[in-house]
Amino acid sequence: MAGNRTPNRALADVIAESGATYYALAREIRSVAAEAGRRLSTGPSAVAHWVAGGKPSGQTPFYIAEALTRRAKRRVTVAEIGLGCEDGRAIEADPLAVIADLGRSVMQRRRDFLGATFAAAAIGLPLSYDHDAVAATLRAAETGGSVGPTEVTTVRQLTETFRSADERLGGGHGLTTVTAYLTDTVAPMLSARFPSDTVRSEAFGAAAQLACLVGWKHHDLGREGAAQRYYLLGYQLACEADPNGHAAWMMRALTHQALDLGHPGSCPELAEAALGRAVGKVDRQTEALLLVTCARAYGAGGQSAKAARTLLAAEDAVTDTRDEVAAYSAASGPVAATVASHMGKTLTAMKDHAAAERHYRRALAGRTPGTYQLKHGLTMAGLGRSVAAQHRYEEAVGPWAKSLDFMGGVVSDRNQQAVRGIQATAARYRRRGVTGAASLNQRATELLDNQV
Repeated sequence: MAGNRTPNRALADVIAESGATYYALAREIRSVAAEAGRRLSTGPSAVAHWVAGGKPSGQTPFYIAEALTRRAKRRVTVAEIGLGCEDGRAIEADPLAVIADLGRSVMQRRRDFLGATFAAAAIGLPLSYDHDAVAATLRAAETGGSVGPTEVTTVRQLTETFRSADERLGGGHGLTTVTAYLTDTVAPMLSARFPSDTVRSEAFGAAAQLACLVGWKHHDLGREGAAQRYYLLGYQLACEADPNGHAAWMMRALTHQALDLGHPGSCPELAEAALGRAVGKVDRQTEALLLVTCARAYGAGGQSAKAARTLLAAEDAVTDTRDEVAAYSAASGPVAATVASHMGKTLTAMKDHAAAERHYRRALAGRTPGTYQLKHGLTMAGLGRSVAAQHRYEEAVGPWAKSLDFMGGVVSDRNQQAVRGIQATAARYRRRGVTGAASLNQRATELLDNQV
């Protein structure tokens, strides 16, 4: 009932700040919608209805936010005016507004955002995503500024610098700096005019990689709700850059996060959709990475036969090095090592620990420890678990001890979880008299004490 509505004070406050009358704002909203190819009949009574607590339908919240952005001469988002999505269970239609909202939440260290839980209901959101509507919204928001290849190259170079630091120091290093760069520098660039569609695609691709990196940093810190929101944002940006290969890559990131957290439900469908988009449109090594994601989803879902077949297909694809690897997939490090690492995880889920051990060793051999310190330590911990699962307990102490060599000074929740796992296992082994377990337990305990 209308009498039970709660007035939207957030919307009323921004309208007041903008100085617009309801009549003028309605006219601006109609103009924004027309630029996006939509015809609205919005009048001042509709604005009054929304201020009173009514909810606009379809894409209208984003037209309202853009109209207020123009009136207030600053970025106004649907979340700020009380018309945004809830709990990450929908993808908002304006990724530039999402960048602003998420950036504000990180900068202000909002506990409700940083402590948000992973939304299992959001795993399959890319499967129903309306890219055309978002593309129209972005085109309507373009301004008269100009951005060229030089600016895009700078974004890629800085992203790679941030990524390299993360591999050595963990996702907690420089999070605020990276977020501010995405929010304050890269987002405004995306609303500029570009000299060609190619440059525009490259700009959105560079922004997608940066958003993915921010998502990974939150994932590495155990802030899974925040990570999921940034991954979804990266997916939206990737769709503008390359709705086939790059968008598939971001679907892969969402799949791996869900699998890491033990939510395999929608993962096979999402992984299959990503592979279907990309096959024949990306290099074979990128295809191998998407195949092993499918295999991991199958393995986690108990589909062992499909997982085994897909692992073989991934092994075949990763040997084909004729084409240059896409920039977004090359950023994850040596492709063969990444494929081997995920094969190890897949085979662990399938309880084939001997095969998992072989692939973990291949992954370790394919990466330079000094360059990929975080990955090396976590992979070494996985190797130790696969060896221990084969009842070679004293031998497992060795890789676990080596893994601790790579974990000091790394700001990473995943790192700490691995160390805690080693500490607990070493304590059990010590009580059973396993050689080297006492020393391993002491080292893990000291490392955890120093990271607090």
